[in-house]
Amino acid sequence: MLTHTVYVNVLTLLLEDHMTVTGPDFLALQVRDLDRSAHFYETRLGLRRLPTSPPGAVVFDTTPISFAVREPMPGVDLDAASPRPGLGIALWLHADDAQSLHDQLSAAGVAVPVAPFDGPFGRTFTFTDPDGYAVTIHDQA
Repeated sequence: MLTHTVYVNVLTLLLEDHMTVTGPDFLALQVRDLDRSAHFYETRLGLRRLPTSPPGAVVFDTTPISFAVREPMPGVDLDAASPRPGLGIALWLHADDAQSLHDQLSAAGVAVPVAPFDGPFGRTFTFTDPDGYAVTIHDQA
């Protein structure tokens, strides 16, 4: 019969031989017009580009993981995505002041399908980017 310590040691050895996923490390949205989308995220959300990005992509200086917009991968037809790209994916970005960002986006004519509300992650709302991705903004971690 295995003692608890022996069992834990054997389990640890078995797990060390297997690779594990540690969590999200990079996020990219495939977009129809790279320049338009990069401009939107820079001017409307205040994101800053990293000095270098791979071909066909713009990577922003975000934390805790990098966020990018990129040209679609071969075989991806964003116009065929119905009712919009990213359906079923929840993309949440943190902002210092969600209400102010909401007000700026609304004033600029950006669609806001979910109006600001107070929830467990602070002031929260959802906007739609130029490609139709629903992006949720919150201001508390």
